[in-house]
Amino acid sequence: MSNEELKKQQADVEEAEAETDKAAETAEDETAEDKASEKKEKACEEAPSAEEEALNTKYLRLMADFQNYKRRTEKEKNDIYAFANEKIVSELLNVIDNFERAIDAGDSGDSFVEGMNLIFKQLQGVLEKAGVVEIEALGQDFDPNFHHAVLTEDSAEYESGKVTAVLQKGYLLNNKVIRPSMVKVAN
Repeated sequence: MSNEELKKQQADVEEAEAETDKAAETAEDETAEDKASEKKEKACEEAPSAEEEALNTKYLRLMADFQNYKRRTEKEKNDIYAFANEKIVSELLNVIDNFERAIDAGDSGDSFVEGMNLIFKQLQGVLEKAGVVEIEALGQDFDPNFHHAVLTEDSAEYESGKVTAVLQKGYLLNNKVIRPSMVKVAN
């Protein structure tokens, strides 16, 4: 080999080494850039932007509103089932009052009155199964939530504020007053 060829090969080797060094520097720069971009991504992941926070808050509120809606509609549906009979029961209460008056007016030994009594008890049983309960009033403290005071009277037998007589029975349907008791109250 000649000197020139050796110089040429040496120049090629030096050139290749320079290119390798450049490539290594570029790779190091790219690695540093990758690390910097990874840090930025992590920072973005760790600290959400204001827009992401707003969207997250909006999502949470929407989710809470939906849960409230579901709870409210479920309660309304249960109330509809519980009080669906309210109108017909309130109309039947007048029939029950008339039944009681007819039984009270009849003779106790009469078989017709006894038959009416059995029918009346059967009707009361059906209403009890539907959730209808009579409001106990006689001798109780007057409560405007359950009683409707029509008259007051002086009474030696009852304390002031006690119910002395029931003029018309009151009823509850599933613990809701559908008709308050009409009562006389002691002064």
